[in-house]
Formats: sequence, C-alpha cells, structure tokens
Amino acid sequence: MNMNRRKFLGYLGTGTAALAAASAGLGTLAPVASAAHTADHLREFDNLKLSPQAKPHAFFKPIMPTMEDELVLPDGFSYDVLAAYGDVINEKGDTFGFNCDFTVFFPIDGSNERGLLWVNLEYINDDYMKEQYMPSFMQNTPIDTKRRYHQGGAVIEVFKDSKGTWKMDTSSKYARRINGFTEFDIVGPAKGSSLVGGATKAIGTWANCSGGMTLWNTLLSCEENFETQARRSNLPSEHYGWVIEVDPFDENDEKFKPRKHTALGRFNHENTCMGITKSGRFAVYMGDDKQNACVYKYISSGKFDPAKGKANSKLLEDGTLYVANLGAGRWVKLDAAEVAKRVHASNFSVPSVLKMRDQTVQSLREMFPANATQAHVMVNTHEAAIILGGTPTDRPEDLEINPFDNSIFIAHTNNAVHGNIHGHITRIFEKEDDFESMEFMFEIFAAGGRQSGFSAPDNLTFDSNANLWVVTDMSESNIGKGVYEWHGNNGLFVLPTHGQNEGEAFQFASGPQGCELTGPWFTADEKALFLAVQHPTTNWPRRKGDVDPLPAVVAIKGFKGNNLDKGNKSNGNKGK
Repeated sequence: MNMNRRKFLGYLGTGTAALAAASAGLGTLAPVASAAHTADHLREFDNLKLSPQAKPHAFFKPIMPTMEDELVLPDGFSYDVLAAYGDVINEKGDTFGFNCDFTVFFPIDGSNERGLLWVNLEYINDDYMKEQYMPSFMQNTPIDTKRRYHQGGAVIEVFKDSKGTWKMDTSSKYARRINGFTEFDIVGPAKGSSLVGGATKAIGTWANCSGGMTLWNTLLSCEENFETQARRSNLPSEHYGWVIEVDPFDENDEKFKPRKHTALGRFNHENTCMGITKSGRFAVYMGDDKQNACVYKYISSGKFDPAKGKANSKLLEDGTLYVANLGAGRWVKLDAAEVAKRVHASNFSVPSVLKMRDQTVQSLREMFPANATQAHVMVNTHEAAIILGGTPTDRPEDLEINPFDNSIFIAHTNNAVHGNIHGHITRIFEKEDDFESMEFMFEIFAAGGRQSGFSAPDNLTFDSNANLWVVTDMSESNIGKGVYEWHGNNGLFVLPTHGQNEGEAFQFASGPQGCELTGPWFTADEKALFLAVQHPTTNWPRRKGDVDPLPAVVAIKGFKGNNLDKGNKSNGNKGK
C-alpha cells in the first residue's frame, strides 16, 4: 500500500495497531476504532462512523468568492435572522448586544427544533450606542454603562415554526443577558489571592470571543481582548482574561453561580474544546489569540462522572495546565517553582517574545517572586509559558477535537510579521491517541492562500462526516485589497479530514461586506447551522425598519440531516 507522509502521521496518531495494519497492506482504515467523547453537537450520538466515500460537496454546490453585500449561500440553502443588535430578547426588555460571535445550541427536552442559543457579544463600537438599541432601563446612562451592557453574552430561546422558519421566542423564561455588570465567582488557584486583589468575586464579563460546551451541559465563554474595557471601567485587569462558565438553563441556582475559572489560565482566550482522556479525566485545549502566543492544554486531576452533572465543574478548579512546545513535540507543565527558579537564576535573560512586550529581568522577577505560587502563573500565564519553553505561534484561535480520530485542529489565523499572511490550520496527533499524553506530533493540515481559497482561518467545527467547517477573519481594512482581493468577503469553508479530498477547501458561504462570519454550530440532526455575522459595514440584514448595518445571528436551512447510521440515538443531552 502506498502511504504518503500525511497518511503516515495520521496512522501514527491512531496508535501502533492501526500503523501495523496499514504497513501490512490491509487497506484503508478508519482513523480510530472508536470515536472520542467530546463536548460538541456530535456527542448526541452513541457512536460515530466515517463514510469512506463521503464527499463534502455532494450535498451542496460550492460557491465562488464574492463581494456581494449579502450572506451568500449555495443553491437550495437559505437563512433566517434570529436576533440582531438591539432586538428585545425577553419580557424584561433586555436587548441583544453588539458584535455577536460564538454560538452554542442547547436542546430543550432533546429537541432539534427548540432550544436555548447562547451567543457571545464581543465588543461595542461607540458609533452604534444609540438609544434605539438600548433597553428602556438603560437609556440616558453614562457611556461606559452602555458599553458594558452591550458586551458579554445572551441566552435566547429559538424555535422552528410550523412553516419551517427559525425565530426567537421573546416570552422565554430562560432568555437573559450576561454582561459587564453580572457578578461572577472567582474559582481555582487565584481565588482570594493577592494576585486578584484578594477578591473572590468579579464584576462583569466582556471581550467574549469564542468558547465551548462542557460535558455536563453548561457554557464556557472566553474573555479575549479585555484590557481596554477594564481600563475604561476602572476595574482590576486581573479580574478579566479568564474562561467563564454559565448554566444557560438556571440563573437562580445558588449552588452554581456564573464563575471564572482561574485554573485555565489568564490570557487572550479564544475558545475551549473538551474531550475525555483514556483514564476518564478530561482535557481542555485552548489558544491565546495574539501574535507570538501559545497553545495550552488543561488536564483535570479528578475523573469525569456523568452522574454528577454540574458538580463536575469542580474538576475545572483542580488540574494541571500545560503549554505546547512544538519543536520538542511535548506538553510542558506550567509549574510556579520552575518559573521562579529560571527567572531568579543569575544567567537569566528575557526571551525575545517578552522583550517585545517590554518585559525586563526585574519586571519578570517581580511578576514571579522566589516564592511564587500557582496563582502567579495563572494570572501571568503567557509570560510563564514563554519562560518555560512554550512555542510562540501565529495567533492560535479556535481549537477543535476531531471526534473520529482524536486529532486536534488549530486555526492559526495569521501573523504578517512572520510573513504568514493567510494563516494555516495545524493538526496535532497526541501519542497513543490520548488527550492525557505528554508527547505529540503535528502537521500543517491546510495553508491559507489563493491555492486553498481561504485566508485567515478562525472558528472551527466538525460535522458527522468528519468535515471541518472553517470561517475566516480577514481584517475589514484588507478585504478586497491587494493579496486579499481574490478571496472576496470573509466566508465559510468545508474541508474534508479524510478521503480523496482531504485538506481541500470548498466554499459554502460568503458574508456581507466588511463582516466576519463567526461561531458555527449545528443542531444534533445537522438540519440547521447557527452562524453569527459580526460587524457588517453597509445595510445588512436589511429588515423592515433597519437603518444601520447590524450584527446578527442566523439559522441556515436546507440541510437534509446527518449521515449517521439510523441505529444511532441521542445519549440524553437534554435541557431541563
């Protein structure tokens, strides 16, 4: 059997048995014998099987790049606008905030046609803070009050009506806002430490970029570019830059209040993805969305127990955080004693990446004193990671686990300073397919540019045929210009991760002018795809009465459903 380097690495990721079978000429194998248990829409099914002949473009005719001011979809597909900036979301009168991003669909009673949709609300442009987009109880308030209200996240209830149209139910008992005024518990190693001013509570969340779902049916949302709003609000910067957790179904659970998980580190978080290790623990993979930043993995100390439900959240407070050293193919433990030992050594010199951030030997020794604790590392995670040998990369944004073979995909969006104009997608293979492994190999799965059709990969998700769905984030100032001209507007692409078209990109959607498309998330039956349209610049979505371009979240229709065996069934991921 002929085997190229990519297939060799793919089989290496599946363990020695699969590699031996491949070398013996036994033919093409599925990447692993059993599917991973991951926290995404595919966990609804008892097992996952690859379709060897699956073609990602068989269910749609790929579109070409376009500069149209519309959400352009293939023939046979359409979309419904669920909520746009300023729309009332509940009977209290709360409104949908600005610049929607990450979405997660939580079924109600196992339904694929009614559920709660969490939507991140990342940041606000001052030009759009008009009274018409404010709830009545927030009008005529100071500008910073308005900024903080419009960010964070929203829980909205959505449903498909008898005519097949997706809508928002504003009478929902669940619909609410999480914003810059919501109180959060601080949990984990930094709780109550001097590094967060002795605080056990934090006020507000903002800069919520992407996130993830937990295995116990709660929401993880990530605070990314938090610094400016913290300064404007005169609030401690150390209270932001964390992963938050929210139960979308129950805001009155005194035992489970919104929380900030300091054990997952503080940096410019993009997203999380979670999977079960072979020992029954879980791993959380994360990226730090800035130039010359690192990729992280958290492993819980305790084992996941489905019967404990939300009590499993405690496992996010007690575990170990690692950073990827790509050159060595190893995960490096972020240990406070080791960081302190290095920075206080007589021959210590500041790594060049930290020099670019104006760090000095003295400032790093103050950041990590000789008696440094894990709280020091969790609050100053990027610095600790670089000091211990973490590899600086090109804006590691979304990370997702391929549930068919346990490989981890990373969207490295770009880094013009390195000449990586269009970005690339990296694929990590953990040793023995185990998320708990300390060794890995990796490949560049796909490179952005004209040859692939996409530029600046951002959020990722998988479908039931192991196709990788990728949205792009070319800067608004670059769209349609220079080397970006050929790509048109930002779009949504489908890339097979196996088969004859492995790594090829097929364009499924093109966004309105100036926008980026964000947060793709399927219903479990894959008959609807939720997608956020962030910062359009002209007149989209052009509903009756709209006078401004409005960020909005949509439901895309036209899918025939997943290709899983009919014998597969829901594993009970239901709302309350």
